[in-house]
Amino acid sequence: MEIELPRAHGPVSIRLVRAKDARVLQQELLSNRTWLQRWEATSPDGPVSFDMRLGIRRLLQQYRDGLGVPLVMEYDGLVAGQLNVWGIARGSLSSATIGYWVSERFAGKSITPTSVAMATDLCFTDLRLHRMEICIRPENQASLRVVEKLGFRYEGLRRRYIHIDGDWRDHYAFAITREEVPHGVLDRWVRGQAPRDAATVPPADREPSAPGV
Repeated sequence: MEIELPRAHGPVSIRLVRAKDARVLQQELLSNRTWLQRWEATSPDGPVSFDMRLGIRRLLQQYRDGLGVPLVMEYDGLVAGQLNVWGIARGSLSSATIGYWVSERFAGKSITPTSVAMATDLCFTDLRLHRMEICIRPENQASLRVVEKLGFRYEGLRRRYIHIDGDWRDHYAFAITREEVPHGVLDRWVRGQAPRDAATVPPADREPSAPGV
């Protein structure tokens, strides 16, 4: 894959993750345990080792294989978190999914919506993908505000969809296609033209699923 990185808007930038990022990313994750743990993916088979160097090697291999784009989010040149484009599918689907985390000390600086917008534009222009998806736990109000700001469309409730913080959790699915943003997600948001109600979740989908259902 040939992609143009880094990309920046104001003090926010995204770039490809590097092996030497392992130490700072691991430090950020460890110092943000209370902030991040309830949103982190886990394994139904039990605890897995926390090895950022190995994780980055795997992410970069997926990048070389054309299956993902592992990015670092920065604010004024400081590492603020990670954003991963994963599950890239070509052919008739031509789609991918975005996941991310940001350190608590950088919250409220529009880092995540700006980075998601730039990463989505990257996928639409450089990778020529057609559709981008973000799946969010109903309890994650900060992430729900991201898709609201950017005008991602609500597409439905996925019951017990991903293993998060020790159990299978419900997720809301949001998506956007290339035709919806001919000038880019970032440009539409900056111009104040993102639809305000696209990410609205209908009342019928707001009831949590019962454990084990």
